[in-house]
Amino acid sequence: MSHEIVSLAVLAIVFLVATLRGVNMGALALVAAFIVGLGVYDVSTDDVLLGFPSDLFVILVGVTYLFALAKNNGTVDWIVHGAVRAVGGRVALVPWAMFLVCAVVTSIGAVSPAAVAIVAPVAMGFAARYRIHPVMMGMMVVQGATAGSFSPIGIFGSITNGVVDDNDLPGNQLFLFVSTFLAATLIALVTYLAFGGRRLLARGRDEAALARMGAEAEQASYAATHGRSSGTPHSAVEARRTTAGSGGDDDVTRLDPQRSLTLLGLVALMIGALGFDLDVGFTALTIAVALTLVFPASAKGAVEKISWGTVLLIGGIVTYVTLLENQGVVDWLGDGVADVGAPLLAALLVCLIGSVVSAFASTTGIIGALIPLAVPFLLTDQVSAVGLIAALAISSSVVDCSPFSTNGALVVANADADQREMVFKRLMQWGMSIVVIAPVVAWAVLVIPTA
Repeated sequence: MSHEIVSLAVLAIVFLVATLRGVNMGALALVAAFIVGLGVYDVSTDDVLLGFPSDLFVILVGVTYLFALAKNNGTVDWIVHGAVRAVGGRVALVPWAMFLVCAVVTSIGAVSPAAVAIVAPVAMGFAARYRIHPVMMGMMVVQGATAGSFSPIGIFGSITNGVVDDNDLPGNQLFLFVSTFLAATLIALVTYLAFGGRRLLARGRDEAALARMGAEAEQASYAATHGRSSGTPHSAVEARRTTAGSGGDDDVTRLDPQRSLTLLGLVALMIGALGFDLDVGFTALTIAVALTLVFPASAKGAVEKISWGTVLLIGGIVTYVTLLENQGVVDWLGDGVADVGAPLLAALLVCLIGSVVSAFASTTGIIGALIPLAVPFLLTDQVSAVGLIAALAISSSVVDCSPFSTNGALVVANADADQREMVFKRLMQWGMSIVVIAPVVAWAVLVIPTA
């Protein structure tokens, strides 16, 4: 058996074991890189570590650290609360408010599961209170998080664009963001209509709901932030009087100095990254450190909330794939795909692989692994690299509604106990349908016209 087949088989085993056993895929990949590097390719440990993505490490640490601070000081709660109050009692708009909140926070650097973990308790609570179908609300939250994740400063966008740049592929950051945003929005719209959106629209303005919305939003936001049940504190008044770790007022409706500066920091990050081409990771880290120096009390525990699991996952996967690339495996695989003789079929297969694996494993890991493996094929110019990368991004991300993924599991976990089994079954049905439909549609729309 050739070295290439052995190393690819090990990669497949890494994905399989991580899915079945719950072990961090990055940790497995680092171990695999060590064993394969020394045992199969007879290279040194230093050669293996050459593939560690230090640039992505800074991006992931910087943006998740900044987001942890925004969560700690209540900026995220303020955004959620403001979006809910903005619907003005129109219950039909609440699911879209949740969609937009998730899209905004992931577009400015939040990890998708982190955004869902914060918004899902609020959203599912509203679904139960205002007779909104929980599957619809859960899908809106997950697809909203997906919609924003491919912005130029979003986690998925940063990873994808970084891989594209590192491999000298033609890229278009705006096209990637717009195409994935529209795909997630379309799925959200179909879900909205399929699970009672028309009935919600017919209800119009709900004055009773408007009267209760602010207080309940505040309680739900407080509970999500502090890990307490929706019944604690017992009233919005108690929530407003409860002090946060910073020692300040925890009223989520008030834009205090910490939240104001955090919002300015997020805006500065977007302007710096998009307008002045500043490094996203170091810029986010600079803003986070500045906020920590100004408000040290509210930064307590923020470092621990950095998505170290995601950092490990990306570091491990990219290190292993880089090892394969350095040993010629990527070129060998790409040549094999190109030799299929049907470039459009090969492109569809790549999208289907990304969709199926991502439904059961990490979207972040799939994005980091499949694009480099497809590089030789993309360099043949048989299909548009920009179109295929966008199609692969869509195929690998919109399936996060699967209950076997982190985001889908968070929705199931936050559903009412008597509805949890139903939500799980419906998300599984929708998730498995999207696994097949999304890559086919993305391929047909983005790849075929550019071939």
